[in-house]
Amino acid sequence: MAAKKRASKRGVTLLSGGNPQIAKADGDAPVQAYVSAMPGWKRDAGRRLDALIVRTVPDVKKAVRWNTPFYGVEGRGWFVSFHCFTKYIKVTFHNGGLLEPVPPVASKHEDIKYFHIHEDDEPDGAQMESWIRQACEHEGEKLF
Repeated sequence: MAAKKRASKRGVTLLSGGNPQIAKADGDAPVQAYVSAMPGWKRDAGRRLDALIVRTVPDVKKAVRWNTPFYGVEGRGWFVSFHCFTKYIKVTFHNGGLLEPVPPVASKHEDIKYFHIHEDDEPDGAQMESWIRQACEHEGEKLF
C-alpha cells in the first residue's frame, strides 16, 4: 500500500504520519527545510531538538536521508536522527544501547534505542543533552 501524501502549508509534501518529504542532501539547509515543514507542534519540538544537538555538539554534521534529519560526527558516523509520526516524534539514538540510562523504547536492533516525544511532553532537557553528548562520543552508523 502506498504512503499517503498531502501538501503542507509550507509547500512540502507530507508523507504518512505528517513526515516531511525532503530530498537527500547534506548540510544544515535540508535539515532546516525538514524542520520548517514539520506539522503543528512538531515544528517547535524539531527546532528545539536541532538547537539542543547543535549546542551540545557544535561541530555536528547534518544531512537528510530517507526523509529524516541525521546528525553525526566526522569519522564516527551518525549518532542521532528524528522522524515524524502521527502522534509523536521518534528520536533515534543509533548507538542507544551504550547510553546511560538506556533510552526507554527498544528497537529490533540491539544497539538502536528510541525516545518518543508526544504533543504534551516536556522532555527532560538535561537527560536529552546527556544522551546526545554520550551518543556523539560512540561509533554511530557509518553513512557518510
